[in-house]
Amino acid sequence: MDIGDKIKQQRLKLGLTQEELAARTELSKGFISQLERNLTSPSIATLMDILEALGTDISAFFLEASPQKVVFAAEDMFVKEDGENGYAIQWLVPNAQKNQLEPILVTLQQGGETWPQDPHEGEEFGYVLSGSVHI
Repeated sequence: MDIGDKIKQQRLKLGLTQEELAARTELSKGFISQLERNLTSPSIATLMDILEALGTDISAFFLEASPQKVVFAAEDMFVKEDGENGYAIQWLVPNAQKNQLEPILVTLQQGGETWPQDPHEGEEFGYVLSGSVHI
């Protein structure tokens, strides 16, 4: 773990300068600078003072977040079928419309078509598994 960088990231997240953090901890700006560049190491007491000034504690600071793996089962997905126009749309990720990417699976019957799209921000991509699609 890069303690200096982690302190710097927490300081920047709070919008503090090195000088402001130094004043809150009664340390020198030079010490904070050296600490963030891993040129020096703090004592446990000093580290606890710094973490308190940054609004955290030692256990939270050293807690490593494990990568989160997200898997959605078929029952989590929403499907809309339109037999008249010959398509089915399956939303693969629940509540994805709030995200930057909204993955959907569109299944078209031969001669099927989806609704016309209104102009919107963002990009789209498609991947045809079999057959052909006219856009």
